[in-house]
Amino acid sequence: MTATVRQLLRDRKRQGSVPGNRSDDARLVLLVEGGSSRGAYSSGMTIAIEQLGLLPMFDAVYGSSAGALNAAWLLCGRAESSMHAWWDPIIMRTTIDPRRALLRQPIVDTRFLVHTVYTEILPMGFQEILDSTVEFHPIATDARTGQAIDLHERIRDQASLQAALRASTAMPLLAGEPVEIDGRPFVDAGLSEAIPVRTALAQKATHIVALRTRRIDETASAPSRGERLLLSRWFTRRAPGAIETWLRREAIRAEEERLLASHPATLQIRPPIGSAKIGRTERRPRLLRAAVDTGRQAALNELRCVEDASMRFAPR
Repeated sequence: MTATVRQLLRDRKRQGSVPGNRSDDARLVLLVEGGSSRGAYSSGMTIAIEQLGLLPMFDAVYGSSAGALNAAWLLCGRAESSMHAWWDPIIMRTTIDPRRALLRQPIVDTRFLVHTVYTEILPMGFQEILDSTVEFHPIATDARTGQAIDLHERIRDQASLQAALRASTAMPLLAGEPVEIDGRPFVDAGLSEAIPVRTALAQKATHIVALRTRRIDETASAPSRGERLLLSRWFTRRAPGAIETWLRREAIRAEEERLLASHPATLQIRPPIGSAKIGRTERRPRLLRAAVDTGRQAALNELRCVEDASMRFAPR
């Protein structure tokens, strides 16, 4: 690569470069990792990108699971204005409610989140996302094959965009049934591609900024015996093609880490060592607000130099 990620960002920022009018032939992509409530970290990181005005410097944004939701808020220009949803007790307790398991209902209600919160309570700019010159690539897992699928080409209007967001976040068992798009069932992207680096590289990404939700000292583990007992029946009935992918999640995550570490033009932004470990269904407002703040500061620390450099070149 002839330019590092920061150099490319600085050059594009200084030139006022926008998608469709680049003076370089690079493909710079933003990857947003998932992790359910752990996505509070990558939410904060997208806020920093929004505050620094860096979104137009990217050619595409890829998101998995909660990372797809955070990417969507960034693409419509509302990452900062929507951040309080992470610690709003009414939104979080209605979206994630473990008591619903007693009624055999989804613990995580993504339908309420996407079709009520994002339309009536905290409106998402769906049309702005559809019109964005920066491509949006939400990832989901094909329930019949277990493969990671880029839903970009299946998004045509608000309804299909909402379906893509729900499919990307359809956690097995916790979020209920798979989500159907064009007659095909999909489940959570985290099974097949928690950080969508394979898809981005297959689509000719040359430079990568990866917003991570795991600290560098956190690693994915294989499903426990209890998880196997609890989820195997669910997969057999609802997503038979994804069970092997789920069982191989430790190896899949290791491959994602290898690809990111070996790519010559990659900037990874992670929660710092010592930051809180957030569980998938964490709802405590204080902890989630701290995670958003921590993610924002981590990204500012890594990217503020781009803003500083562009200011030196600004006309007086």
